[in-house]
Amino acid sequence: MITNQAYLFLIFVLNGLLIGFLFDVFRILRISFKTKDFVTYIEDIIFWILTGVIVLYSIFVFNNGEIRFFMFLGIGIGVVLHITLFSNYLINGSVKIIGFFKKVIGSIINILKKPFVILIRGLKKIFFKPISFITINIRRIGQKMKTNVKDSNKNSRQKYTKIPKKILNKRRI
Repeated sequence: MITNQAYLFLIFVLNGLLIGFLFDVFRILRISFKTKDFVTYIEDIIFWILTGVIVLYSIFVFNNGEIRFFMFLGIGIGVVLHITLFSNYLINGSVKIIGFFKKVIGSIINILKKPFVILIRGLKKIFFKPISFITINIRRIGQKMKTNVKDSNKNSRQKYTKIPKKILNKRRI
């Protein structure tokens, strides 16, 4: 009986180590890839679902569905052991490896992207430069027409104000 409980305790300590490892996987993902809050919430939900499945599976397979206090104590000890002994090494090493691969993949993408960027710039010069030239000139002509209309309105008003009153009075008669 006691050997059976010690065996169960060891199994749930291993479950705790597994849950700690799973927790570190999600921490590594959060450190390596910046995500929005909504994605973080979804990751948290996935973590807790996986943790629940692991614990429930272990309870049903190894202890026929009977829940004992020492099981949760074993899980807690396993998580604490993982975090204190393995977590820092696992996270630091994994983040460095992922960072290296991100740099390598980023440089490969930049190399593959370069011909397309050059092609798009050339197409812009061929197709969009004449269109932009026409639109810029149409705007300039429109602005000149506006200023000419404003100037002609000012000049016409000034002409009428310069007419002497004597002449204006003679026309009325």
